[in-house]
Amino acid sequence: MLRLEPITPDNWWEPLRVREDQRHYVAQGAGLLARAYAYRERRSEARQIVADGVPVGMVLWHDWPEGRCYILSQLYIDQRYQGRGYAREASMLVLEAMRKDGRYSRCELCYVAGDELARRLYESLGFQPTGDDDDDEIVMALTL
Repeated sequence: MLRLEPITPDNWWEPLRVREDQRHYVAQGAGLLARAYAYRERRSEARQIVADGVPVGMVLWHDWPEGRCYILSQLYIDQRYQGRGYAREASMLVLEAMRKDGRYSRCELCYVAGDELARRLYESLGFQPTGDDDDDEIVMALTL
């Protein structure tokens, strides 16, 4: 069973890493937590992804009032646990948390052009390209 657990003084340091060839695509560990801190006034939510008691990844989302939506900012699964469906399941838990929160009816995200695993994952969840980009990142959106 997969759960999203708050980041605490006891688990923030967990040594979770993506493969070397994926490091260009996502901020990990300290970078994700720094972003969560920077967006704390936008209700940032940093969570550790835990499968059957084992930390397997991290995820971050926050409000974007200007766009009247949530931003799914970062998601990664440790290289040891990839290919097990954890990213999809964690994404579904995040989207459910957003729906339950109810502040916005849309979620946006960006993925780095060339990250085909991310594109396929987000498309499988119903995200569609908006036609916008942010440098080398493709913007996608989903109605919640």
